[in-house]
Amino acid sequence: MRVTSKGQVTIPVDIRERAGLLPHTEVAFAFDGSTVTLTPAKPKKGLSRGEQIVARLRGSGDVKLTTDEIMAMTRGGE
Repeated sequence: MRVTSKGQVTIPVDIRERAGLLPHTEVAFAFDGSTVTLTPAKPKKGLSRGEQIVARLRGSGDVKLTTDEIMAMTRGGE
């Protein structure tokens, strides 16, 4: 495996899956003088990316539906 001119490398799928490295996972690098270690980064304080999206969208809907109406639509009118 090679490092590209931009410093990029592809992590094999089996390693990504075992390490829990999903798309958009923040990672941290460590170097002990001879070995580079890649780990999922510790979460930052504050809202997660998903929480930020929900917060931005909250209250922006303009369709007034009840929960029962939404459930009926998502279940195909059952």
